[in-house]
Amino acid sequence: MPPFTASLFHYLKLVRAPNLAIILLAQYFTAIFLAGGGDWRPYVFDINLFLIALSTVLTAAGGYVINDYRDIRIDSVNKPHRVIVGRKVKRRHAIAAHLALTIPAVFIAMLVHPAVALIAAGSAFLLWHYSYLKTKPFLGNLVVAALTAMCLALVAVYYRQNELLIMIYAVFAFGITLIREALKDLEDMQGDADFGRRTIPVMWGARKSKLFLLALTLALILSLFLMTIWLDNPAMKTYFGIFMIPMVFFIYKLIRSDRKENYAFLSGFCKFLMLGGIISMAFF
Repeated sequence: MPPFTASLFHYLKLVRAPNLAIILLAQYFTAIFLAGGGDWRPYVFDINLFLIALSTVLTAAGGYVINDYRDIRIDSVNKPHRVIVGRKVKRRHAIAAHLALTIPAVFIAMLVHPAVALIAAGSAFLLWHYSYLKTKPFLGNLVVAALTAMCLALVAVYYRQNELLIMIYAVFAFGITLIREALKDLEDMQGDADFGRRTIPVMWGARKSKLFLLALTLALILSLFLMTIWLDNPAMKTYFGIFMIPMVFFIYKLIRSDRKENYAFLSGFCKFLMLGGIISMAFF
């Protein structure tokens, strides 16, 4: 592989390019199918929506970079095959990439509205401190889940159409992300314990953490059920019924999981659920 191509590949891997694509897809699908009711033309060519999405993607990419930069040692234990900073990308280059992504993100958001810029700056601040927040029980998980939900909530705030429907999806994004982050804590329990991180699995052990995860899953299902009944949308009721099929499978696998590989599979399955949720927007 040519040096430039190899370097580009490493940077795309560092910023989690597939995750960024999902964020971009989620915001445009939210605008087109939830806020706009399927009329794509006013939204695809809306410069402000483009700027919101670009700012969001740049902020998220910068967050991924700084998280990998700060977590080199612990990732060398938890995910040694996935460590990029310090091996494929120099540490000083990673810091430069973080700044080159984050600073423009805030200025781009300012072009839309000062409030959007404030959200971008606040998100960047939280992502900069994410490694510290992860040392506190559940706090880092909540921050990532809230920032994920904010990606959709921003669209609702900007367009102010079908806000309730968009907020249901924001709750879904928050819940699935929270569950996935808790699963990643279970997956990384040994490395977190070695480096003194006080995550819930480290403090409570695997068995109690699984019960906590089961409670989170049931709480998400109940929240979505109540919001679906309140909205009284036939399409949403249909989607909720379909959604229950993979959730039953998820609960079954969670109960039977007892190894790192099992938790990694369930974490990946949460991505599948998130993508399925985004695609379901096209049916509203």
